[in-house]
Amino acid sequence: MTSHEPNRRPPERILLVSADIGEGHNATARAVEEAARRLWPGCEITRLDTLRVMGPGVGPLFRWIYVRNVESTPWLYNLFYDALWRWRWFATASRRFVGAWVGPLLRRRMRRWQPDLVISTYPMATAGLDRMRRRGEARVPIAAFVSDFCPHPFWVYPEIDLHYVMSETSLRALYRAQPDATGAVSVPPVTSAFRPGERHGARLELGLPAEGFQVLIACGSLSFGSVERAVDTALAEPAVDLVIVACGRNEELRGRLSERDEAAGKLLPLGWVEDMPDLTAAADVVVSNAGGATALETMACGRTMIMFEPIAGHGRANAELMARAGLAELCPTSESLAVTLREFATTPERLRRDEQRVLEQATAGDLTQQVAALTELPRHRGARRLHHSDRFFVHAANAVVAQQTGAILRLRGGPEERTAGQWADYLAGLIERRARTLPMLHSVLVERGSRGPRWYTARTIEPWEHLEHRTTGDREEVVREFFTAAVPTDRPPWQLMVLRSGDETLILAKLHHALGDGIAVTNTLVRLLRDAPEDVERAPRPHGRTSKRPVSIPRLRSLVRSRTHEALTVVRGLCGLAAAGPAPRSPLDGDSTSARVFGTAELPASEVRARARARGIPTSVLLIGLTAEALHRTLAERTGTTTGQYVRVMVPRTTRSPRDSSGAGMFGNHTVAVSVDLPVGPMSAEQRLREVSERLLAGQHDGQPAAAGIAMAVLGALPTPLHRLVVRSIYQRRFFNALVSAMPGSRRPPRVWGALVAEVLPILPLAPGVGTAIGLINWGETVGIGITADARLEWLPSLVAERLRECFEELRDRSGTATQPETTREEARR
Repeated sequence: MTSHEPNRRPPERILLVSADIGEGHNATARAVEEAARRLWPGCEITRLDTLRVMGPGVGPLFRWIYVRNVESTPWLYNLFYDALWRWRWFATASRRFVGAWVGPLLRRRMRRWQPDLVISTYPMATAGLDRMRRRGEARVPIAAFVSDFCPHPFWVYPEIDLHYVMSETSLRALYRAQPDATGAVSVPPVTSAFRPGERHGARLELGLPAEGFQVLIACGSLSFGSVERAVDTALAEPAVDLVIVACGRNEELRGRLSERDEAAGKLLPLGWVEDMPDLTAAADVVVSNAGGATALETMACGRTMIMFEPIAGHGRANAELMARAGLAELCPTSESLAVTLREFATTPERLRRDEQRVLEQATAGDLTQQVAALTELPRHRGARRLHHSDRFFVHAANAVVAQQTGAILRLRGGPEERTAGQWADYLAGLIERRARTLPMLHSVLVERGSRGPRWYTARTIEPWEHLEHRTTGDREEVVREFFTAAVPTDRPPWQLMVLRSGDETLILAKLHHALGDGIAVTNTLVRLLRDAPEDVERAPRPHGRTSKRPVSIPRLRSLVRSRTHEALTVVRGLCGLAAAGPAPRSPLDGDSTSARVFGTAELPASEVRARARARGIPTSVLLIGLTAEALHRTLAERTGTTTGQYVRVMVPRTTRSPRDSSGAGMFGNHTVAVSVDLPVGPMSAEQRLREVSERLLAGQHDGQPAAAGIAMAVLGALPTPLHRLVVRSIYQRRFFNALVSAMPGSRRPPRVWGALVAEVLPILPLAPGVGTAIGLINWGETVGIGITADARLEWLPSLVAERLRECFEELRDRSGTATQPETTREEARR
């Protein structure tokens, strides 16, 4: 999964995607373009007609269908529109169909233009952009201006970073149409020519009578619907002095109205006009029937809108929503229109009151600032199914054994007089500024029965719902309370605590295990808290097609041999997993209680690496070998050990590529587990290190990681109830006794508010019946070790921590000429 961070640099290129179907979508695009040019004079702005992109003849065909539906078969248009709201599957299928049509065509243009920001003003274009987002093909901010007052399901998409709508009522409709979308209220997106103006001056400018009650009837550029009935009603009302009709491109309508002589001097039919701002400002009320661009322009001019016999589908919905919001009068019949016109003409105070309410809504913000904010949009994600490895930990959790992973960050340096409250205030500011840019921190876990768990993007993140602070001398008790309590899942499932204990400052962090593995947790915490976050490198712009390497016969043979070898390795791994059998009974087993005890230890990182190099093995293998020796000594002291005794541990192995380590792809679990039988019976420490090394490498070479990954993916394809049942039957004490994870970290720790993050101590979860989990991370100058145990094993964490330090001291004191294992360093790396 990828994420873009706020693009705080001015954009060099902006793509505006609209459509020539009526004039409303283009009018919104012109307004956005005008605002963008005010903001960034040197920016290159490209306008794109979606219907033209969709293919020759599509635009004329769609315009013909639209007009015919509204004028001749409104019942059919209503049927389609109502179906979008009634059946979610129908709306999803319709949007996916359009997205599959438009998306690939837009992708070609975007690859050519490489915009820094994409803004859509047409729903079919937004469908194509949403598809590109779902397929990982668009990484720049994408926003949509919904110029209809009622954002119907075809307007709203879950992967778009922001939808601007026209009112708070519209925003509620947006979330009803697509609960996992994100939106905000915008002022009317109209050009600056549409602004509050003095009515008398506008009339003089246009050569209209300066006095009298004047009605403007404007029903869009196509001017269809019940225009002539509105004209008849207005002409018949004695209180109306002048009826102006903006016929747009409908010359037939203008011709018919021009031939009428029964209302000479009271009727003024106009064709296409360029001075709509003055014409709107000159009117006392504006009569329309769709609620699109005309309604927005009327609002921006501070005039009262009357919606008369709204057209089918979106027109009817827009009119009803505007009326509920108090921004228009809805007149479904000629009689109600006559009454409303008479009231406005004879009650000027009511007209002025309505105008003031509309003007307050239209001037509640600034369009230029709202466009400027689009460059800083965090990446928004709609509801999505969890990856199979993430669902695994959702199903593994129960009311007693929570699946959450965490860390203790120990800070060193910086001003010592800062209190826990001051630290918390500082971290709250970081959360407010940065959490929205980190997918792990703004994802809410929602379980929907048989449909399976989903991630939803939180609409807001309240820092103090995720952050607390404590000052105490009893550090161990606070750590125990914090990591034992399960994270709430009615919000993004993570929590932080600032703990001041004596002169020491700690940051405790815990997250639901479905959010990510230990590497993801550490990386996200660093990106959230560090003082100077590095800018995410922008993807290089492609300058042409990349040529594919031709497949030669020798290369094809090599590829076949490689794939065959991989397949045989996976088969061996699957056979090894199947033959492993149940784990032995062990003193490390737990009682599956919710109470936990914790212990920590630190080792010098540089010396750990030196000892690993001297033996030709990876640092992680040395650490797991030391853990086996420490467990042997702990068990020998408590219960005694026997020759050949072992404990089965699950050792997570990362499947991340180097590209994933940048942080953009850190969300989620990217690990598989290798089952290893650690020898804990009597033997020399050097012999134990050799056996652990050989067993770990044997599991790696026998294909266990690949086999485990395939097995987990196959399980993830099962229906949710069956997947949950299988996970809970295998992720438990019957198959392993403990978890041991040796993780890479950072040799150059960051600073938080000037203090160095000197140590990181990982906190791992347990599994049902599994009483012990040990995490080790190489961080700066130390290897941080965190030990989690079931409360029944209260004696274990401190004893294991003490034995780990003891084992390493003995290892360090020995001669550096220890016997090399048979495996070479290069084989160990592989």
